[in-house]
Amino acid sequence: MVTLETDGEGLIPSVLEKTLQELQSAEKPPRLLYTVPHGSNPSGASLPMSRKREIYEIARKYNVVILEDDPYYYLQYDERIPSFLSIDTDGRVLRFDSFSKVLSSGMRVGWVTGPNALVDVLDFDIQVSALHVSGLSQACLIPILQEMGIEGFLKHADFVAGYYKNRMEVFRGFAEKHLTGLAEWTLPKAGMFFWFKLVGVDDSFSLIKEKALEEKVLLVPGNAFIPSGTSNCVRASFSSATPSDQDEALRRFAALLKAHKGA
Repeated sequence: MVTLETDGEGLIPSVLEKTLQELQSAEKPPRLLYTVPHGSNPSGASLPMSRKREIYEIARKYNVVILEDDPYYYLQYDERIPSFLSIDTDGRVLRFDSFSKVLSSGMRVGWVTGPNALVDVLDFDIQVSALHVSGLSQACLIPILQEMGIEGFLKHADFVAGYYKNRMEVFRGFAEKHLTGLAEWTLPKAGMFFWFKLVGVDDSFSLIKEKALEEKVLLVPGNAFIPSGTSNCVRASFSSATPSDQDEALRRFAALLKAHKGA
């Protein structure tokens, strides 16, 4: 796997093209580009439509298939940015969506959309590996979707996205209160996570898995979301913690970061 640099708006088209040029020159042309376009892990960034168009044209130029893993698409806070799939004219986008983020976190069911040639191969692979996702989850999901219909599902998704946007704004206030100068972040535009880039910390793993855990602050170190190496990022969820718990958690986390910098 080859990692690609991102910024506050996600994957950088110029970096993608430069990397593809180098790999092609080394006779190691990649076949797939994996990306989480909205609420991305491990940066929290969301791709604007202008970048999506640039990235798609680069994928066409170098004949790369785009794996569009988009579980937070329906949780965009404002008007939804169209998908890579919506601009695909070549049959080179395989798109993945999830019900677990919109209907129920315990309902680990998703769906895939794309050209038949790719979907059929994926279907055959599932038949000889996982077989299918939980039958109970599927049985619960079908009548819900039949009752909702497409319009009902979209209305529900809008409600959930608004709910998370409100919670994000509350969490943002506590982040500014406690972590200004200790961490950097891009304000999320989708999902239920805040990503912090820790200032003066090279690797967040031991800090999160040991010291933060001792203080009963549950966060996820950034290296859980990259294929190799270390990360100074941390993921925090604002989905279920109360405002008072969020305030206290970030206060404790700030104290840990100050102690770490003073060590």
